Formats: sequence, C-alpha cells, structure tokens
Amino acid sequence: MLTLTNFQVDDCDLSNDTLRRYLTTPAIAVDTETMGLIPQRDRLCLIQLCDSDGFVTAIRIGLGQTEAPNLKQLMESNKVLKVFHYARFDVAQLLYHFKIQTKSIFCTKIASKLARTYTSSHGLKSLVQELEDIELDKSSQSSDWGNISSLSEAQLNYAANDVLYLLSIQQKLMTMLKREGRWELAQNCFDCIPVFVNLDLGQYRDIFEH
Repeated sequence: MLTLTNFQVDDCDLSNDTLRRYLTTPAIAVDTETMGLIPQRDRLCLIQLCDSDGFVTAIRIGLGQTEAPNLKQLMESNKVLKVFHYARFDVAQLLYHFKIQTKSIFCTKIASKLARTYTSSHGLKSLVQELEDIELDKSSQSSDWGNISSLSEAQLNYAANDVLYLLSIQQKLMTMLKREGRWELAQNCFDCIPVFVNLDLGQYRDIFEH
C-alpha cells in the first residue's frame, strides 16, 4: 500500500482547495513524469507537487490536454518558490504543454553542482542518500506513465518520493551555497533557466560555443 498519508490524486488540474493551500506556502516541490524526453513528441502524464508539510498532490494529465488554469496560477506566482531537480526539463514541459511561464525557480541539480564540488554524483538518488540518509527506489523511473488511470502503487510511490524530500534538500543546499560564497552565483543560474528552456524548445544547440 502507498505509505504516504498526505497524498491525493487530482485529474487534469489542481483542485481549488489545493491551489489555495499551496499558494499560502513559501515553497513547493515540483516534478513531472513523461513518456520520454522530447516535449514535442512525448506526452506529459503526471505532475507532482509537495509542500513543507509533506502534502503531495499528483495531477493526472489527460491525453491532448493543453490547459490547467489552477496549476498555471500557482506556477506563475512570484510569491511561491518552485523547487525542482533538473528544472530545465520540467519547466520546459510546463511551458510547451500548458504555456506556463514558471516563476521563482530553485534547481537542486544546479545547486548540487555548485555546492557539492567534491563529487560528480548529482542525481536525486545521490542527494537524498547523502543529505537525508534515505535510499530511494528508482525502479519505476523507466515505466509506462501514459496509462494514467491505472498507475501502480510502485509508480505512485516513486512519483511521490521524487518531490517528498526536495524542500529539505533545497534548504541544506542553500546553506552550503551561502557557506561557500556561491549563493549569488546559484541565483543567477536559476534566473537563466527560462532562457535555456526557450532555447531547448526552439531546438537551438551549442549557441554559447565558439
């Protein structure tokens, strides 16, 4: 059985009550599950969110769906920090499929690369292992997320775990960045994410190279 007690599944969009809840929190963790890595080709299937109380919502996205007004309102709010692991991918998904211009971004992958220069392991599993002393089960990572009406308990647990620890990790990485004098540089990197997303979606490559 799903071990989380604060877990709900919404269809197509956040409920009004959940939107109000998330709008009152200073930060939320966000992740997406897709059918592949190319937004122009591969479906967006699931969007997971989690607040600091560990309240997780998984939004099941319908085939061909192009709008999610409540999610858009939340993601475009400057008052709520959005914490991703590899934000470049998830922000691109939200922009391509729903025209959502995500505001106020923190990427734990970028933060890890700037703060944890003593390692080359910057995946979410490695971060959670080191900073939370928890080993994530990633066995459902490569699975069929398109069958959204019949997602398995293993898939739902995997999806929830991808956001459950992000806010705690974000706080610890922010402390490390400030300690090492790299916090301003990290913020500048986060501010650049929408630019890289637009370049990715426009299929531009290596424009900063010689």
